[in-house]
Amino acid sequence: MAFNPVLANIGTTIFTTMTQLSLDHQALNLGQGFPEEGWPTEMLDRAAKALMHGDNQYPAMRGVAELRQAVAAHDRRFYGLDYDWQSDVVVTCGATEGLAAAILGLLSPGDEVVLFEPLYDSYLPMIRLVGAIPRLVRLHPPDWGIDFDALRAAFNPRTRMILFNTPMNPTGKVFSRAELSRIGELCQEFNVIALCDEVYEHLVFAGSEHIPLASLPGMRDLAVRVGSAGKSFSLTGWKIGYLSGAAEMMGQIARAHQFLTFTIPPHLQSAVAWGLQQPPEWFAAMTANLAAKRERFVGGLARRGIAVLPFQGGYFATIDLQQFGIKETDENFIYRMTTEKRLNAIPFSAFYAPPAMVEPGAFVPPPNHLVRFCFAKKDFSLDQGVEKLAGFLGR
Repeated sequence: MAFNPVLANIGTTIFTTMTQLSLDHQALNLGQGFPEEGWPTEMLDRAAKALMHGDNQYPAMRGVAELRQAVAAHDRRFYGLDYDWQSDVVVTCGATEGLAAAILGLLSPGDEVVLFEPLYDSYLPMIRLVGAIPRLVRLHPPDWGIDFDALRAAFNPRTRMILFNTPMNPTGKVFSRAELSRIGELCQEFNVIALCDEVYEHLVFAGSEHIPLASLPGMRDLAVRVGSAGKSFSLTGWKIGYLSGAAEMMGQIARAHQFLTFTIPPHLQSAVAWGLQQPPEWFAAMTANLAAKRERFVGGLARRGIAVLPFQGGYFATIDLQQFGIKETDENFIYRMTTEKRLNAIPFSAFYAPPAMVEPGAFVPPPNHLVRFCFAKKDFSLDQGVEKLAGFLGR
């Protein structure tokens, strides 16, 4: 029996595989990126009250007015972006569904999409499902800088979109204003849409700044911003995403969204609206809490002689196995670490395109010596993670 060839060539996601491995061995899971604490209790209270006393029927397809207004006001307050909440904002079932709706609504078969590699694992299957063609530009550790000659070579008259993530999962890279300006120049030269996955926008550490590409000259009408309540408020299970952009593009995205999930639970939307209306210092306090966890984990590793690659945002830290002379692959290393030391992580090689997702002859083997850890965990989990990893490495 024949099935969709794009999906038929995809196995179980690495996150599901590693989580199951962790469960099988009762291991400490520092792999999958979900916080163990840090969510605002005020939002939980508001969601509960809205559930008990609010409207629990189908909300507006584009999102409840309260949340769309809050998204537009948030983008104006933090970034100076002027969006009309009625025409320029769409609420989705998490950022991933928002990305899917944008790809379905804005791309046609044969369109080309420029992406940076490593990349979040859902991008390529969604692009392939609409019949579009990925053009990959690889970034390299330790600084993950952009090769602008390679980036420019990836653009051509068939290019319809560039899709990228800043702050970036899995690298933690925060794109600089200079890098974004050059990306914007290419978008304007080739009339290319920029789909900007900015779900970690409020998880940026001191010394770096999140700058939406849409806020740069000439990019307001070419860029679509994707935000996430799950990441901003540590409520990943709520699956509330929100997209902002020019009315024409958002209309197309909404048309796709209506045939994917159509609506999102209204009580959760109400609580997220309240969260987005809070002042910058409220967000800063949550970022400071995450920064403390970052220091606890990264500093703990450093004291045991374990260096992590530089990163500026998000809640992931990466170690290079080569610093210890380890020759085995990242997957083998994690399997042994999980079974022998009961500590789980994610192999970095999972964030690169597999052969089935690229054009014939375009596959380049990924690095297989990097391992990613999530530090958005309880202090006890972080301390245990440091001890387990150091013990496994003999540090």
